Amino acid sequence: MKLDLVGFGELVERFGLSRSQTYRLSKRPDFPEPGLTSGRRVWWTAEVEQWISEHRPDLGRDA
Repeated sequence: MKLDLVGFGELVERFGLSRSQTYRLSKRPDFPEPGLTSGRRVWWTAEVEQWISEHRPDLGRDA
């Protein structure tokens, strides 16, 4: 069973921002809470995509 999770590096690619900009974005209080797997922060893809659609529509898949 594949879990639909994204790691920090995938967030950097998805946002098209620098690592430091992505880090600041991920620390916003309205950004989805990460979970931990093998000591690494991960996010549910669906939650990240929902956040993007609400807060950064310019980053939408069709943009």
